[in-house]
Amino acid sequence: MRITESAISLNVTDVEASAAWAKRFLGFTESMSAEGFCALSHPEAGFSLIYLTTGLPTFKPESAAGHATGLLVVFTVDDIDTDYARLQADGVEVITPVETEPWGERYFQMADPNGVVYQLVQWVEPTDPQYAG
Repeated sequence: MRITESAISLNVTDVEASAAWAKRFLGFTESMSAEGFCALSHPEAGFSLIYLTTGLPTFKPESAAGHATGLLVVFTVDDIDTDYARLQADGVEVITPVETEPWGERYFQMADPNGVVYQLVQWVEPTDPQYAG
């Protein structure tokens, strides 16, 4: 198998709100859109974000058409503290402030207007010796 592109497709109530949020705060750009649909890309993300209106009749399988819940959209960054400060200053809804796990995962979480949770992560030295490489 040769995979040429990757995308994550999220069902949301308000496509325009999530797309505008990802463009403003995460630096995505619109690749294409139509009624009830918007595809965004980012030169460094490694995948596209696609937002679909919940209940779109063309979405298949119908059993997967629920709202984007129980899902984290995660991006690894180089400077979590700078990104955190910038996004907070820009008015992002932070739902989990910066935390560092003992295995070296330093992260925070934020939500877009539809409640989709995005997590930024920076890998740092583990604080617990059991996780040291």
